[in-house]
Amino acid sequence: MPKERNQKFKPLILLGSVLLIWIIVPPFFKKFTENFFYEFQAPAWIVGSFVRDVQKFWTGRLESKRDLIEEGRDLARLNATLQYQVQELEAYKAQIDRLEALFNLPSLPTYQVEIGRIARRDTNGWWQEIVVRKGKNFGIPEGAPVVFGGGVVGKVREVKQTTTIIDLITSPNIRLAAVFEGDKRPVLYQGTISGPFVSPKGNVEKVPTDIQISRDHPRRLVTSGLGGVFPPGLTIGWVRRLDASSDGLFQSGVVELSNDLNALREVAILKSLESDG
Repeated sequence: MPKERNQKFKPLILLGSVLLIWIIVPPFFKKFTENFFYEFQAPAWIVGSFVRDVQKFWTGRLESKRDLIEEGRDLARLNATLQYQVQELEAYKAQIDRLEALFNLPSLPTYQVEIGRIARRDTNGWWQEIVVRKGKNFGIPEGAPVVFGGGVVGKVREVKQTTTIIDLITSPNIRLAAVFEGDKRPVLYQGTISGPFVSPKGNVEKVPTDIQISRDHPRRLVTSGLGGVFPPGLTIGWVRRLDASSDGLFQSGVVELSNDLNALREVAILKSLESDG
């Protein structure tokens, strides 16, 4: 009988022993082990991403010529629009440079854009992150802002040798100062957990009570530029309702983020460049 009891408790004893050893192990060894297993898995994620790209390429080869011609026309229209917008941006930049020189103002921060292909996406449970196929080999810094055509994607959390881990804007790790479009007063944006099959959302807090929002008249929430991470004016999301906080001093609400966040294939990582002064 005692022998049978020992057999029942053997897995628990083994588990307790492993946990005790892991607690005693020095932190640098834990970090080394974590990095080793991550770098061991990273090539499989990258290869899987390349395989998906090849599949999409051959799927495109099977499309009819008529479909390809129509897509080419749409792409030509889009390119024409983008070329016009680029000219506008160049004109704005020239005007900003002239005003900075005229009033002896410090230059705005400039960025170098590094496009990264998404190799892995994890939006289950507490982990709200993506992994891109570029890392230290492309000089990507930790803490860099990550954006796409629709606004903010997130922030670089950790950089490995050939991959980069990015906290999505939905991650509870993301807290940043924001402003409502047309208002200069900063509010607080906080990420919240969003699953892979639901519309991504966040929370906005510390909103002044005189800001009025309704479902028929939503307001855009953008980055404020405070904190020195994200450039000002980038879209975070839209707010359609505000509720009074328990103390009655502020308001809070849900931020509706872009649905494209669940379908992104590439993102832009902004690497800050030193200002010329």
